[in-house]
Amino acid sequence: MGETTTLVLPRQSAFLSQVMGLLPEGGNLSMCLTCGLCSSGCPASGLHDMDPRKFLRLCALGQDDLVLSTPWVWMCTMCQRCVYACPMQIDIPRLIYAARAAWPRENRPKGIRGSCDQALNTEGNSAMGARSEDFQFVAEDVLEEVKASQPGWEDLSVSFNRKGAEYFLNQNSREPVTEPDEMVPLWKILHTVGCDWTYGTLGWAAENYCMFLADDKAWETIVRNKVRAVEELGCRYWLNTE
Repeated sequence: MGETTTLVLPRQSAFLSQVMGLLPEGGNLSMCLTCGLCSSGCPASGLHDMDPRKFLRLCALGQDDLVLSTPWVWMCTMCQRCVYACPMQIDIPRLIYAARAAWPRENRPKGIRGSCDQALNTEGNSAMGARSEDFQFVAEDVLEEVKASQPGWEDLSVSFNRKGAEYFLNQNSREPVTEPDEMVPLWKILHTVGCDWTYGTLGWAAENYCMFLADDKAWETIVRNKVRAVEELGCRYWLNTE
């Protein structure tokens, strides 16, 4: 007996039309050549039997139920490799972001949602839930250890809330919580080039999981908090390590 073939009947996609209306030039979402270059370098290709080309074709065929229910959208890293590979520069990550946003918030991945909520609940916006005073304590403790044990770095410095510094530096909160020594190489680089920088206790965490959660309001809240921290210290540049 031959294999059974399932036909997908094309229909108008309300989801695709909505996203195209949000993007300049419609995000080129109607220009797919089905060449598959987007999938060739995608780290999420094949997961949950999905890849960027297939996802876009399902959108084009109006299969909104499949598009808006596949957990594959949470596998995407938003790296935009598919956009750079695509000869038509189709903005597939933005399409995936819109699909994420269509999920009820309580159904979105627990880990990402929890990290977003932790950031909203700490003044430093740490997805790890790290308090600002703990971050400052760890950084200063590591600094003293480096100055005492590593010849040539006795004048290495780290400051907090120093007004008028040229650069406001964000720090991924994973380092002070789990890998504090990983903060040191960047300190040394900044010191070597004579960079005038400071940490802040407000909005100090570099990560923003609310972006990955596709929670625009929470994403904006965290970014605005970080901007406020930079402005209150009068720093000229905001240096985010993420």
